[in-house]
Amino acid sequence: MPCFSRYGTPHQPKETKTIRSVTSIDVAKLAGVSQSAVSRAFSSNASISAKTRERVLAAAATLGYRPNRIPSIMLSGRSHMVGVVIGGLDNPFYASALERLAIALRQAGLQVLLVQVDDALTLDTALDQLASYRIDAVVTSLAVGSQSVAHAFSELQTPVICFNSSFVGPWISTVTSNNYGAGQTAAEIFLKQGVTHPVWLAGPAKNAASRARADGFCDTLKKASDRFDKLIRLRGDDTYQSGYNAICRLLQRGARPDGIFSSNDMMACGVLDALRECGDLRCPDDVIVLGYDNIPQAAWHGYDLTSFDQRTDQMVTVAMDLLNEALQTVDHPFSQTRTINAQLIERGSTRTSK
Repeated sequence: MPCFSRYGTPHQPKETKTIRSVTSIDVAKLAGVSQSAVSRAFSSNASISAKTRERVLAAAATLGYRPNRIPSIMLSGRSHMVGVVIGGLDNPFYASALERLAIALRQAGLQVLLVQVDDALTLDTALDQLASYRIDAVVTSLAVGSQSVAHAFSELQTPVICFNSSFVGPWISTVTSNNYGAGQTAAEIFLKQGVTHPVWLAGPAKNAASRARADGFCDTLKKASDRFDKLIRLRGDDTYQSGYNAICRLLQRGARPDGIFSSNDMMACGVLDALRECGDLRCPDDVIVLGYDNIPQAAWHGYDLTSFDQRTDQMVTVAMDLLNEALQTVDHPFSQTRTINAQLIERGSTRTSK
């Protein structure tokens, strides 16, 4: 029965067109090849001539074809997808590491699945999310926070490559900065500059890298002289404000340090501002300051901060090497630890006339 408009004339319903997805059969017809040749053209390790691959890719581009990866994932068990866990992006070190990791993974032909966690130090809270995805591996600038979490990640039997983790195990590898050695170097600078009232500003207690830096720094000072047994130890949470507050409180108690080593640059920047604003102390004439990470702000004229560069580019390169090894031995647990020496970048915060 026809429909009528308000003026009584028949109204014909509009025909709807079904939009059909472009398939590999369409691409094969246009390229003049078999359907299997289309599949091989989109596989990085399949046997196919360069000329045929070029013809298939040109046809696919003309038709706007995108291959469905699900069948190949089901057949091979490999998704070519790597989970990248991110957290603590307010710290430029982690932001830089994330960018370098993403670029390296993309250049390796791998897809990136970003998993965001609130924790700025460990990937522990990402465990449940990662377990629910079919990913080939996990790469992150965060660390494993405890042995129990390391065991849980190992049970997933998915390779994990992380930074500065003191906890490893089957399927878990780490690329670590030589934190202990950098702590030793920091102490040697203090001794050379004649520092007599040193301060160590630590990060959170669960930060394994911070603990290793503290060990190298404190051990070296104690070996040099018994007077460093009363080394002042402060704690922050790796943020600018925590560094600023820690030093302001210290100065309010009447302490007058002449050397401060901060576990990271974010806190060290807060330290430098606190020295000026809360103590009217000049750096480096009254007190020298060292940080860690060599973030861009360390080179700003207002800070001119001496810092240890973790050499993120090299850490990412080594992480990718570990990832390639892990993916080639997917049937066996793969676990390695690689250590990279941090590079001391000397700036005005430690240049004194002493």
